This record gives sequence, C-alpha cells and structure tokens, in this order.
Amino acid sequence: MQQADLIKVLNDPIAQELIQSPIPARMAYTGIDGFPRVIPIGFLWDGARFIVCTVPHSPKVRALRKDPHVALTIDTVEFPPHVLLVRGTASIETVDGVPPEYLEAARKQVGDAGLPAFEAQVRALYQQMSRITIVPTWAKVLDFQTRLPRPVEELLQRQIANRA
Repeated sequence: MQQADLIKVLNDPIAQELIQSPIPARMAYTGIDGFPRVIPIGFLWDGARFIVCTVPHSPKVRALRKDPHVALTIDTVEFPPHVLLVRGTASIETVDGVPPEYLEAARKQVGDAGLPAFEAQVRALYQQMSRITIVPTWAKVLDFQTRLPRPVEELLQRQIANRA
C-alpha cells in the first residue's frame, strides 16, 4: 500500500474515532510455536505508529523478535460495526521503568481521574517494560454501509451485473 493511501485511511474519521476510543486493539501475531495468537491490548497512536507496552519476558515479545509481522483490529459492537484493520511490522525496545506511551494508552481506559492511582500501581510493579512500536504497512476501514469487505463488494457487483 502506498504511504499516501495508508495515511488517508488512518486519518479517515471512522479510523480516528476508533483510534481515539477506549476500545482495546486485538493484536494478531505468530507465536514461537508457529500457531497464531490474538490478544486484546491497549495502544497509543502517535500519528505514525501504534505503540503497545508489556513485560519484557512476555510470550508476545519473544514471538515478535522471531517474526515481527502483526495485524491489529479495532472495532465496535454496534450495528453496523465500524472496523479498522491494520497490518504492520513491529520493533521492540526494552526501557527502564514505565514508558509514557503506556500511561497515555491506559488513560483511555482508566480516565483522567483514575490515572494517578493506576500510574502509582504500575510504577511500583514494573522495573522495565518492552515498548513495541508497530509501523503500519496496510490499513482498511469498514463501515458496512459504504465500505464492505472486498469479497462482499465483489458478490454485490456480480449480483448487480446478473440482474442487468
């Protein structure tokens, strides 16, 4: 996907609504055993990259060091659903303490009022964290009104062509 097209998708109002919402992303990656994994995870979007943080010895860190390809999905449960699909490449950096991106991502879930207590808890818990930076290489927004999955669009086009 061309960079300009990628930026256009990620700046789409529905994409931004999902990115700014408290909805966690679901991150898919390949485990070290070769089997797929999907986990819910808080994230921060910095305008160019998705950032997630975790403990350095987590299975996802080991797996992403072996194979950095990931997919993210952020979606709603209301009908019609809004969906942001992202594919990208992850890089990992181990940092001392709690990365500021982790706290900003958490703010979406715990709110401004809950952040001080949350921050005190995590600062007491984590000596180090792994900052996983995901650079998007592909993205798509679905709204199930004007933007559908490609196979559904193709099916509708065939039905329209058959009626003509």
